[in-house]
Amino acid sequence: MITPGGVSYRVGPLTRVRLRRAGYRSLVAATVFVPIVATFVAIWRLWGDSIGLTELSLFVGFYVITGFGASIGFHRMLTHSSFECGPRVRATFLILGSMAGQGRCIEWAAHHRKHHAYSDREGDPHSPLDGFVHAYFGWILRGPPADRERYCKRLLQDPLVSFVDRTTAIWVLLGLAIPFGIGGWDGLLWGGFVRMAFFSQIAYSVNSFGHSFGSRPFETKDESRNNGILAVLSFGDGWHNNHHAFPSMASHGMGRWQVDPSALVIRLLAAVGLVWNVKSPPPRLVARRRRGFVFAEADR
Repeated sequence: MITPGGVSYRVGPLTRVRLRRAGYRSLVAATVFVPIVATFVAIWRLWGDSIGLTELSLFVGFYVITGFGASIGFHRMLTHSSFECGPRVRATFLILGSMAGQGRCIEWAAHHRKHHAYSDREGDPHSPLDGFVHAYFGWILRGPPADRERYCKRLLQDPLVSFVDRTTAIWVLLGLAIPFGIGGWDGLLWGGFVRMAFFSQIAYSVNSFGHSFGSRPFETKDESRNNGILAVLSFGDGWHNNHHAFPSMASHGMGRWQVDPSALVIRLLAAVGLVWNVKSPPPRLVARRRRGFVFAEADR
C-alpha cells in the first residue's frame, strides 16, 4: 500500500513490474546521456584551454582498466566462462567492469547470452537487421530488461557475483570519485564521464558495426564480422566473427596480426597462476569452420 499525499492505493504485481521497468529505463537513460552531455562540455572547454597531462592520464588509465573489466570480466569470464580464477581476481574484474558504466554484470551477461542464442534472428536484442540505430543504442532504451532467470540462473546463485551486481551503483560512483579525488572537476570530467561515454560508443559499435562492416573468415549463422579498428579500441572484442565462431574461447584474436589486449592479459595472468583452464578451440575445428574449407578440401 502506497500513500503519497494521504491518497491510498494498492500496488499489484503488474504495477510493481512497471515501476521497476520505469526506474530501470530512467537509470539506463541517465547512464547513456549524462556522459554524452559531459563530453560535449569537455569539447566546448577545449576551445579555450588544452587538456592537461593529469586529465589525459586519467582518461587513458581508467579507459584501459575499466575496459579490461568489461572485456575480460563481464564478457569472457562471466558470460562465456572462458577461464577460471579465484574470488579476488573475479571480484576485481567485475568491479572494474561495473566502473565502465555498462550496467549490472548479470544483466549484461543475460543480454549477451540472449544475443548469441538468437544472433541476427528474431529475439536478438541488438541486431542491425532491426535497424542500425536500434543495434547501436536504441535497444538499450526501448528493449525489455534481460531475462536473468532464464540466461543467468547460476550467476544469480553466486554470492560474489550477486553482491557486485546489487552494488553496481557504488562501483560506478567509485569510478567517478577516484578521478575527482585525483584531478578535481577536470579529472571527473575526463577520467569519469568522457571516459565512460567513449567506451560506451565502442561497445555500441561492436553490436552494430561488428555485424555490418568487416571480414568473415568463419562460417557462422549470423552476420558477425571482424573489424581491426574496433578490436584495438575494444581490447580485442572487435574480432567479432572469430568470437561468434568460438564463443567460449579466451582469445578472440586468432592471427599474428590480430591484436587482442584482453587475451594478452589473460595469458599473463595464467603464466603467474592467477587464472587457469583457459579455453581455446582445437586447431582441427578452427580449420573446419573457416570459409572455403570444403572447397579447398575438394581441390586436393
